[in-house]
Formats: sequence, structure tokens, C-alpha cells
Amino acid sequence: MQARAVLASVLAVVMALAGCAHPDGIVAPVGAPQPVESTTPPTPSPTPSPTPAHTKPPKPPLRPLPAKLPAGLRRSTGVRPVALTFDDGPSPAWTPKVLDQLRAARVTATFCLVGHEAQRHPELVRRIVREGHQLCNHSWRHDLDLARRPVAEIRADLVRTNKVIQAAAPGAPVTFYRQPGGRWTPEVLAVAKELGMHPLHWNVDPQDWDKPSAATITKRVHAAARPGAIVLMHDGGGNRAATLAACPTVIADLKRRFGIAQLR
Repeated sequence: MQARAVLASVLAVVMALAGCAHPDGIVAPVGAPQPVESTTPPTPSPTPSPTPAHTKPPKPPLRPLPAKLPAGLRRSTGVRPVALTFDDGPSPAWTPKVLDQLRAARVTATFCLVGHEAQRHPELVRRIVREGHQLCNHSWRHDLDLARRPVAEIRADLVRTNKVIQAAAPGAPVTFYRQPGGRWTPEVLAVAKELGMHPLHWNVDPQDWDKPSAATITKRVHAAARPGAIVLMHDGGGNRAATLAACPTVIADLKRRFGIAQLR
């Protein structure tokens, strides 16, 4: 046993002299490739580029509304009689009934038409014209911010609306333009005039769009009306039952006190 141990020790020495030690303590034979520690830092993997998203270019910011209404708006008839105006139609539920009441009272009004609704109900546009009422462009979809958009966008909206109205009633003039919400800017006013329309505002607003009672609508119109007033009411855009119920009394009151006439 002692002899074997001595022999193993001698053999290990011989192998060590013939070769070189492996880093892990294992003797590598002569000529075997030796591991070399690299001094070059590893090259980082490239970061993949994000895939571009297919998004629309940002819209330009809306211009601010002026602190007060711009000059050049039609806000009075200019004579003693007052004018009735009806917005947001034509509506098959309400416009025919308003027309019936106007015809019964033998007065005419101005109807401010939303282009999208005029396209859907051309027969009502024709009836409005046939019964002697005036036409007013009220934008394509009642966009409250239309006047704050780029001029080219304003013009395209008004032109589109006029085309639909005139397709329904060929030859009928669209005399006026009314900005939804009365949110005027000099730009929309200028475009309306460029297209041959008078910018039409109002000075009596019973806020029938907020659905007050018929009695409240009647009271508000009576209190606010003056000679030459332009009265704003609605025959579309929602339930107009209260407006319809108020109309006979409102019309009779205005007709008696001032007279009712078309805008000139």
C-alpha cells in the first residue's frame, strides 16, 4: 500500500511537469487549448426600434372665443315687427306641427336647418319653402365649436349644408347663417358673408332647449320682447312639446304687441 502511494505521487509529478494545471485543478495534456480570459467588454445587443404607430396627425388647437360678440351680426329686424326663428330642425316629430301653428296664425318664420337633418327629411325643407318661410344654414351637425376651427373646415361645413338644403328645395335662397350656441368668431362670420349669407343672432332667448314648461317659455318671451326683436326657439334637437304648447300664446302675444314679419 505504501509503495502504491509513492508510485501515485511520482506519477502526478511527472504529469504536472509534462503539462499544465487546468483552472479547475484537472491536469490538461500538453498542447490542449487553454482558456483565455477576455479583456474586451461584451458588445451590448442593439435596442429594437419601436414600430411606428399609425396615428392621425394632431388637429390644430381651437382658436379662443372672443370676449364679446363680433360686429356685423343681425340682432334686430330693424323695424317694429318682431321675427320668429326656429332652430335645429327639420324634425318629423315637431316641425310639421310648428308649421301648422304658423299657418293657422298666418305668420311666417325663419327656419335654421341642420344639414344632416335636412338631408334626412328633404320633404320638410320643401314644405317650409312652399309655405313662405325663410331658410337659414345652422351647420352640418350643430357643431358648437365650428366657429373655432380652421377657416377651410368652417367653409366646407357651411357649403355642404347649403348644398343639401338647396338640393331639397332647388332655387330657394339660404339667406342666413346661425352659429350653433351663438358661439361666433370673426372667422365664421366672414365665411358666412363670403357665401352670401347674413350672420343671424337673436335678442330674445326663452331657453326652450332646456325644457322649461310652456308657461315659462311664454313668460320669458313676453318679458324680453321689444320692437324689432328676433326670438329664438327650437323645432328640433329634442323633445319640443313645451315649445309647441307655448307657440299659440307666444305668437298671439307678439302679433298683438308688435306684429310679426320676415327678416329683410
